[in-house]
Amino acid sequence: MVFVGVRGPLAVAVTAVAGCGVLLFVDPNQPGSLLPPCPLYALTGIQCPACGSTRMVHALLHGDLVGAWQFNAVMLVAGLPLLAWLWARWFRAARAGRPTPPVTRKVGVPVVALAVTWMLARNLVA
Repeated sequence: MVFVGVRGPLAVAVTAVAGCGVLLFVDPNQPGSLLPPCPLYALTGIQCPACGSTRMVHALLHGDLVGAWQFNAVMLVAGLPLLAWLWARWFRAARAGRPTPPVTRKVGVPVVALAVTWMLARNLVA
């Protein structure tokens, strides 16, 4: 079977496409939306680094780049490319029948630093 090794990456890709399909028709900005709010924000009022990502993707899918930027600029500029890169390396490794190599400190430390900085900045400035 050709697809045995890549089931995981393909399942994630299909789920992402399905989620985007939902976001084409469900507006997370509307009161009473079917999509839940960020649990951390709902409980504490603190925005996590990913807060606004659902609304950002909704805006992107509707061609609103400015709105996407306003909902979560860091996820738009750094998060989406990072997720695409992580998925691609997972897919390549799975296709070759190898385990996905761990993310090195050279990548992990700046990502964590950016996430923490973004979380602090958006909560202290807001």
